[in-house]
Amino acid sequence: MTDFTNRKPETRAFFSRDRLWHPPGLTPGYKTSVLRSPQNALLSLDGTVSEITGPTFGHSILGELDNDLIHNFAKPGESAIGERIIVHGRVLDERARPVAGALLEFWQANAGGRYRHKKEGYLAPLDPNFGGCGRTITGADGCYAFRTIKPGPYPWPNGVNDWRPAHIHFSVFGHGFAQRLITQMYFEGDPMIWKCPIVQTIPDKAAIEQLVAALDWGNTIPMDARAYKFDIVLRGRRSTLFENRMEGN
Repeated sequence: MTDFTNRKPETRAFFSRDRLWHPPGLTPGYKTSVLRSPQNALLSLDGTVSEITGPTFGHSILGELDNDLIHNFAKPGESAIGERIIVHGRVLDERARPVAGALLEFWQANAGGRYRHKKEGYLAPLDPNFGGCGRTITGADGCYAFRTIKPGPYPWPNGVNDWRPAHIHFSVFGHGFAQRLITQMYFEGDPMIWKCPIVQTIPDKAAIEQLVAALDWGNTIPMDARAYKFDIVLRGRRSTLFENRMEGN
């Protein structure tokens, strides 16, 4: 494996950002944006020393089943309920170069569309063998992969009858703890994507399509799991939409 631990991190933008690629801060159809949207002009700042330095994540911090959500919360001999899938892809920069050694965390609802947390308001049942979270580290080629079950859609109190499409949340860490980007992955062919008020805030259809994982028939496991491919582009004019860095990443 290529040694990437001593590479100097690249900390500045290389290509100008396309502001029309990201949704505006204020989108009344997505009700919580009314209170959370910025009131002043956006500013792009260089990373501080604390943001661009810090511990380097290593494979030693990962547990054996951290990238297997089907089994990492299950009782011995049991597994999570739902459609088994493999999610894989690459983390890239704006020049399509692989980003090695990036820590990815992912979390999701279970097959019935319910999250495992105290404030969950949806009445779908919990799966006693599904925790809904995991993590992995990209290899020297920027690749990652994990096993999970396909999450279900769920209602949310935005409009009278608004539902979130099936999705998986991703968190991508950089070289320091303060470098963190968050996004969501949707599934090819889901008609609910285009009805979601959050998705509808994104003005460019091509940007939305970058959040949709393609069914990857060539990497399915017969009689076991389908596969979906989801690449993440960290920077540049056509970077993946990151919900916590609306001003640019």
